[in-house]
Amino acid sequence: MALEITDANFEETVLKSDKPVLVDFWAAWCGPCRMVGPIIDEVSKDYEGKAVVGKLDVDANQEFAAKYGVRNIPTVLVFKDGELVNRQVGVSPKNTYTDAIDALL
Repeated sequence: MALEITDANFEETVLKSDKPVLVDFWAAWCGPCRMVGPIIDEVSKDYEGKAVVGKLDVDANQEFAAKYGVRNIPTVLVFKDGELVNRQVGVSPKNTYTDAIDALL
């Protein structure tokens, strides 16, 4: 299961991580987000111990969605050493996400 990321733990979990971090910005009412969700959970299992993979509900947590200009969901952002290094908007196949993480490992 992907980690739940919130505005409260974003800085500690994402920006201060020593591993690559993939964050799925989503909302429960979003159909495409429900398609991406299981893929993100799979990626989370595949990269356990190698990368941080989490989901941020934009309805409950708007601070970092606004900070990173997330206007459409699902949006998946990838961070390395606290810096945004990759952005994927919309539904993508699993390898799009795994390739983004692999490039940082």
